[in-house]
Amino acid sequence: MDILETLNRLWSDSGFQSFFVNGGWKNLIMIIIACVLLYLGIVKKFEPLLLVGIAFGCLLVNLSYFGPESSDALYHIDLWDNFLNPEHPDYHSYGAIMAHGGLLDILYIGVKAGIYPSLIFMGVGAMTDFGPLIANPKSLLLGAAAQMGVFLAFFGAVLLGFTGNQAASIGIIGGADGPTAIFLTTKLAPELLGPIAIAAYSYMALIPMIQPPIMKLLTTEKERQVKMEQNRNVTKTEKIVFPIIVAMFVILLLPSTAPLIGCLMLGNLWRECGVTERLSDTVQNALMNIVTVFLGISVGATTVASRFLSLETIKIVVLGLTAFCFSTIGGLLVGKLMYKLTGGKVNPLIGSAGVSAVPMAARVSQMEGQKANPSNFLLMHAMGPNVAGVIGSAIAAGFLLAVFK
Repeated sequence: MDILETLNRLWSDSGFQSFFVNGGWKNLIMIIIACVLLYLGIVKKFEPLLLVGIAFGCLLVNLSYFGPESSDALYHIDLWDNFLNPEHPDYHSYGAIMAHGGLLDILYIGVKAGIYPSLIFMGVGAMTDFGPLIANPKSLLLGAAAQMGVFLAFFGAVLLGFTGNQAASIGIIGGADGPTAIFLTTKLAPELLGPIAIAAYSYMALIPMIQPPIMKLLTTEKERQVKMEQNRNVTKTEKIVFPIIVAMFVILLLPSTAPLIGCLMLGNLWRECGVTERLSDTVQNALMNIVTVFLGISVGATTVASRFLSLETIKIVVLGLTAFCFSTIGGLLVGKLMYKLTGGKVNPLIGSAGVSAVPMAARVSQMEGQKANPSNFLLMHAMGPNVAGVIGSAIAAGFLLAVFK
């Protein structure tokens, strides 16, 4: 009898009972989705550094969480639903999360507090040369134009019934900046973090497939063949002063951008000042890798079946793709305008690099330019709008955060 009771208790405590008895079929669907994401990350190499972690986080949470009664779960939605909610004093602080949460709850604190996205921005700043942007300040216009999709998707989301906070979080997908999307969503609509993060990083990975058809549709063969003059040399002093000035101006303009812009510019200052090589190397490599590990698993943990499998997720995926396409269109249209105003000296293809995916979007501009003219070399010209897009997406997120927070 004791043996039967033990076996019965083991069965009652197992996840298999939830699958087959307690309606865990949604978790099974999410496990299949996690395996598909793992395939895309490992075999197809779609943003593998993050997508593999997100997919495995999705796998872990849907193997362990079947509702608030899942005491052994790695991540608890109910804890975060009641986070800072005065009606649930037992779950109102990070201390309560540490006391009552699972492993993924604890790791998720870094997402909720905005730590991981900000540190990712620090690494991006340390890895990025702002020289092309400094040499050609007009690139800022292309980076700004590429944020068009953010606001179009925002209004589209409002029309589809999303709240202002949710619409702002969905719209930022158009910036093609995963860390910024995660940062804004955790502040405004944390319940949508899973689908928004997966959509943002999926579209970033699919840039070589999504952008070229739009680039060919909106530009002529003659425009794509344009060879641009080499940028001027940027002095060391300019590269050191630039991140300091940008940080001061942008943060004073939009204080809510301080975590992202501050870390981005600090990372770049470490890169350029010439006296902090060790710090720059650490931020670019060791720290970036560590944060990527925690960020991927934590974001994947938010893809709990009961939240992820909904009509809202489909709407987010469609709106995210729309936002990304219109951001590309915005950059290309301003690139075409520059082509006209300069008498054909600007190749409009560099406008598509105004989205924030560094340096992938710039490489796509380079590849399409070389297809039209094998002697064309647009990479460094496209890096200007690409870097401007990073700054632009952070400013757009700061603006939305200031309006809806």
